[in-house]
Amino acid sequence: MSLHEMGIPSVDLNDFIHGSADQKKNFVAALGEAYEGIGFVAVKNHLIDQATVAKLYSEVQAFFSLPEEQKLKYEIRELAGQRGYTSFGREHAKGSNSGDLKEFWHFGQEVTDGDPIKAEYPANIFTEELPGFNEVGIKAYRDLEETGKYMLRAIAIHLGLDELYFDDKIKNGNSILRPIHYPPITSEPKSAVRAGQHEDINLITLLIGASADGLEVLNKKNEWVAVTALPDHIVVNVGDMLQRLTNGKLKSTTHRVVNPPREKWSSSRFSIPFFLHPRSEMKLDCLTSCVPAGEQPQWEPITAGAFLDERLAEIGLKK
Repeated sequence: MSLHEMGIPSVDLNDFIHGSADQKKNFVAALGEAYEGIGFVAVKNHLIDQATVAKLYSEVQAFFSLPEEQKLKYEIRELAGQRGYTSFGREHAKGSNSGDLKEFWHFGQEVTDGDPIKAEYPANIFTEELPGFNEVGIKAYRDLEETGKYMLRAIAIHLGLDELYFDDKIKNGNSILRPIHYPPITSEPKSAVRAGQHEDINLITLLIGASADGLEVLNKKNEWVAVTALPDHIVVNVGDMLQRLTNGKLKSTTHRVVNPPREKWSSSRFSIPFFLHPRSEMKLDCLTSCVPAGEQPQWEPITAGAFLDERLAEIGLKK
C-alpha cells in the first residue's frame, strides 16, 4: 500500500521555504490536514542530502558491527541513555515490561554559542574506533534540526500562531538523534513486535527511511498499516508534546515496529529517527486557541523538561 493510499500525503518542503505564497499556503494546509488526521507526513526536498544519509547508514552499520565489549565501553548507565550506547533490550514501550529487541546510540545537542543551557546537557560521547561515525552523526543532527525548524514554522501557521513561535523554544533544544539496530532474529521470538506500540515523547520526529520494512501506524479504524518511506523522503510525525500543546488537535499517532517474515529473520534492521525536543523550560500548557469555549484543557500544565523526565521513567531509561 502506498503512502497516498493510506492517507499519508507527500509534501515538498521546498514549497514552504522557497515557493510562492500559494505554494506555501498549500503546504501548510496539507500538513495540517495530515497532522489532524493520521499524524504522519512524508517530506521531500528536506535539508539532509542523500550523500550524508548514505554515509550515516554506513557508519551506523560499522558501529553496531563492533564486538559487544567495544560497544559497552560507551554505555554510561548514570546518563540514563541520554548519550552514547544503550544495549539490547534495555528500553521498553510505556506500559510494557518487555524490552524492545533493539540497541541504539544517542547523539545530543552541541551548544556552541555560550548559551547557559549547555550546563543542562551531558557531553556527547564519541567513539575512538570510528571518527567518521561521530562526524556524520553531528552533521545529520544539524541538518535534521534545521529541517524540523521549518516544519514547526509551518505547524505554527496552521495553528494561527506567529510563524516563528517555536524558533526560540527549540534553539539549543534537547533533541536526540538515535541510530537504532534491530539485530537478526536467531530464535522463535516471544512476540511479533520488535518495538512495542508507543507514541513519541517530543514535538516532532523526523525519520530517515529505515533499511528494512517494519514500521506500522494505527489508523482511525484501529487498523495497523505498514509505512514504507520513499527513498528521497523522510517521514515526520507528531509527538506527545505537540499533541499536548494543541489539546489533541494534532495527533500523536501510535506506531510500532514488527518482526519481518521468517525468510528475512537473518537480516538486521537499521533506523535513524531524530527526536526534536524543545528547551526544558518550554511550557506545554494547552494553547487557549485549541480549547473549545466552555471546556477545560485535556491536560494539566507542565514544562517540557518535567514531561520528559516522567516519560523516561515510564519507558525504563530513568529511575
